[in-house]
Amino acid sequence: MTEQDERIAHAIQHTRVVRPPRQILATFGTTTIHYYLVTEPVYSELPKQGEDTVIREGTVTSERPRVVTPYYLAHLEGFGESARRYAEEMARQHGSQAPGLLYSYRNETKETSIVSGRPPDVARRIGDDLDTRQEKLAAVIAGVDELWDVSLLKFMFELTSASVVGNVTEMHSRGLLAVDREGLPQDARAGIERLFHEVREGNMDPSVLKRELDQWGVFHEYEDRFMALFHRR
Repeated sequence: MTEQDERIAHAIQHTRVVRPPRQILATFGTTTIHYYLVTEPVYSELPKQGEDTVIREGTVTSERPRVVTPYYLAHLEGFGESARRYAEEMARQHGSQAPGLLYSYRNETKETSIVSGRPPDVARRIGDDLDTRQEKLAAVIAGVDELWDVSLLKFMFELTSASVVGNVTEMHSRGLLAVDREGLPQDARAGIERLFHEVREGNMDPSVLKRELDQWGVFHEYEDRFMALFHRR
């Protein structure tokens, strides 16, 4: 294990969610979580008077979970050879058409401040305030200052893990996990239709739709409809 690996492992081990959100991730919409990531400052190792705490505020937005298959993942753009081989191994183990959920996140940092007090006390005060205000989509995370982004990623992983069963259950109840003869889940079919609508309305570049059709390997099935979009312009 390299020194960087050890530092990451240390950050993961010393990260905990002091106050989790009171709701799981939405199945059919976006979810924005306001987080407070509390850490002991790096300079705390130096001799000084008193104790300080760093508070990083931000939001993590989870897009609507998408139903995907190992085939789709193997054709995603922007991933290297290792990721492609991993997707292919998943296909061998579970089948190329086995449905699963793909979560995507966007992090936006808002403000960083330093306040007096021990991190555990500060985290507890923030959590109590959120409870008083009944903030359902807010979280307090105790992390490691140098690798605070790793601490945030651990929180996101735990939030996803807590949400996936409920999300899958809702998707299944609506038949969105069912896969047709072409290997597409019903959720993917519905997503393609949404993209066609957005392109027709002029809200989306056709290349986005083309890329989605290629990644699913079904451009041949939609080619006439796709080309008709340009005849209308």
